[in-house]
Amino acid sequence: MRTETPQPIRLSDYRPPAFLIDEVRLTFLLSPNATRVKARLDVRRNGDHAEPLVLNGERLTPVTVAIDGRELDETERQITPEFLTIPSAPNAFVLETEVEIDPEANKALDGLYMSGGRFCTQCEAEGFRKITWYPDRPDVLSRFTVRIEADRAFHHLLSNGNLIEKGELPEGRHYAVWNDPFPKPCYLFALVAGELDVLSDTLVTMSGRTVDLKIYVDPGMAPRAAYAMDALKRSMKWDEEAFGREYDLDLFMIVAVRDFNFGAMENKGLNIFNSSLLLADPATATDFDYERIEKIGRAHV
Repeated sequence: MRTETPQPIRLSDYRPPAFLIDEVRLTFLLSPNATRVKARLDVRRNGDHAEPLVLNGERLTPVTVAIDGRELDETERQITPEFLTIPSAPNAFVLETEVEIDPEANKALDGLYMSGGRFCTQCEAEGFRKITWYPDRPDVLSRFTVRIEADRAFHHLLSNGNLIEKGELPEGRHYAVWNDPFPKPCYLFALVAGELDVLSDTLVTMSGRTVDLKIYVDPGMAPRAAYAMDALKRSMKWDEEAFGREYDLDLFMIVAVRDFNFGAMENKGLNIFNSSLLLADPATATDFDYERIEKIGRAHV
């Protein structure tokens, strides 16, 4: 039973993960009250660890669990309100799971939730376990490919990395596929889907690559993101000049949402900001407003 009293996590108790996840392929069938999340994980045992496979998962309604294409029965896996455990997992295998979640009812604003009629995620520190079963810890790094399907009313379908495919589907739906070729922990995963205006620009990196820059905001608010765009470009150039660090994707996106329990979150390639810390109306904004945008932007790029 989960205790209501937070328990200390001590460095002395740290143990390396028993399993690693090299590739993650996620499919989101978005629906405000009944989103289906299909996960396909390339799993391998980490060294000589002999422990069972234990994955975090909270507020998930299970649909299926399969290993290498074979669905597991109740004697081969254990599901509790917090964990999926597979006692006799092989050393290397493909794990496929499907769960259902309710973003509309998620008022904690972690995992996948609805904000202003849009889908949004917040996975730091332990929000990813509210999306799908996974080893929700920062020392498991994986490459993510994400397919998002939704009604066309959710015009923009965004996730981390580079957009590799998009198109139309029957019954008024559409899809987009995103790939991040660089391993990352799951707390940096992000997804946003909805009706948004976009302010676009580009940046030429120190090696001559052109990176597309996009800031997504509430309809009608794009002019108020102009200063944030300027701050973003200056921050990326500063990283190059100070550290020789060039941005490694083809696209960098920021989304401003009204309901967000952080100032901002540095999800790889898809930063999510509280709109109060990103937008500024030149007719009414104060020096403090601009300073705050500058500070938050530099800290999270």
